Amino acid sequence: MWQRLREFARHLKAELLALSFAARDPRTPWPARALALLVLAYALSPIDLIPDFIPVLGQLDDLLLVPAGLWLALRLIPAEVLADARARAAAHPARLARSAWGLALMLALYALAVWLLWRWWLGPWWQHRS
Repeated sequence: MWQRLREFARHLKAELLALSFAARDPRTPWPARALALLVLAYALSPIDLIPDFIPVLGQLDDLLLVPAGLWLALRLIPAEVLADARARAAAHPARLARSAWGLALMLALYALAVWLLWRWWLGPWWQHRS
């Protein structure tokens, strides 16, 4: 079982690397490129949508969101671009680094969520209470 999990993790890492190459390819359509960059930003960001210290849910988002986003992004990329990106990833197995842009994107999403929470739920409740 542990061997299968390690193989899955290696495959996931290789696919993320291929996705990063495909996202930079000019033949990739912009919706696929945007989703690919969002998936990469989330996967490489040190901040998760659901923090890892929350039991079960913290790990579940990594186990579900990253593979689901990766699957969808790979489906939107043309086959020839994806084949080239996979070949390039296999030839140059680089380590995926943490992303400063991913961190900035996740912080912006958190700020947006807090603002929306205040705007539509806590703000009116607080004003009504006063």
